Amino acid sequence: MRRLTKRQPLEVVKELDAFPKIPESYVETSSSGGGVSIFIFACIAILVVAEIYQYRSSELRYQYSVDSDMNSKLQINADITVAMQCDYIGADVLDVAGSSIPLGTDLLLTPSYFELSKAQKKWRKHILELKGVKMNYQSLNTLVTDSPKRLNLPDNPVEDDRQPDACRIHGSFHVNKVEGNFHVTVGKSIPHMRGHTHLSAFIDSKDYNFSHRIDKLSFGPEVPGLINPLDAEYQTTEANYFIYQYFIQIVPTEFATRQQKLNTNQFSFTNQKRELNHVTGSHGVPGIFFKYDLSPVKVHIREVEHPIVGLFVKLCGIIGGIFATSGILHGLVSFLFSCFHSKSESSMSEEDQLKAKAERLAAEADGN
Repeated sequence: MRRLTKRQPLEVVKELDAFPKIPESYVETSSSGGGVSIFIFACIAILVVAEIYQYRSSELRYQYSVDSDMNSKLQINADITVAMQCDYIGADVLDVAGSSIPLGTDLLLTPSYFELSKAQKKWRKHILELKGVKMNYQSLNTLVTDSPKRLNLPDNPVEDDRQPDACRIHGSFHVNKVEGNFHVTVGKSIPHMRGHTHLSAFIDSKDYNFSHRIDKLSFGPEVPGLINPLDAEYQTTEANYFIYQYFIQIVPTEFATRQQKLNTNQFSFTNQKRELNHVTGSHGVPGIFFKYDLSPVKVHIREVEHPIVGLFVKLCGIIGGIFATSGILHGLVSFLFSCFHSKSESSMSEEDQLKAKAERLAAEADGN
């Protein structure tokens, strides 16, 4: 009685088994069934690995809000080389409020060479290749996380037998967070009540040459590995009186991943250039002008991870779904094959059927 009482819970659990077991004597193995099983297991393994790989990769979620931070300053990072002597040019910022911002020591003017060295040509080619890839597929997450090194232009060594023929304008400075104009033109600037004026009366127009290259131009804190639209830009002209205008639209961007969080700015630009000739009506001031404006909308980019519960649900769905589907297909194929086999047997003569039946009985007797 005690033994039966002890076995009762096991019997109850056994009766509650929702997956009844088929006796092995009822199961008939075949080569086709084994091949189908191998194919099913291969499909399950491939789909499971693909699902785990997708789970490990994260996705970016974009949100938008009004940029209410108007009291902070906008950082501009520039590295521009102009094909003129440093004594002949000046660089300044004038914003929409009429404020002239002296750059002082934040922006350096260093004598340099306009022609690129071999290392610099290699660097420029590499940047242009990356920009070509970026035009096809832009992934800020990939650029930030997979490019730990800042892609700086190699230094151009000073040559003793040749005088510098260009001026490198480089540095980082802060301006008001409003629409403005960062420009490089002839003459040093002289501040006055309404802004500033560039003194160019004592510079010969034959020395004007605003051929330039933009090695780097970005807005906001520098992001290692991030390639901006104007990086490696190269423009040349044979005319002395020439104007280059870049119209830049800046979009504040907040980027957050599992590794880091940063506030920066993305931008797009359009440009135009023309030769100045007062006789033909093409008026203006020769130089290079970067007219920038800030978008009132701020972009928030968040890296979103996939929940592990969703992974388990998908894996269960993959395994159970393949088993169920394969069982249905295998049963359907077996049914069609049996139907075809029965039709082929019915088409045989009675004598052939009796002979085939006798052969089957003989084979079963030999087996026993």
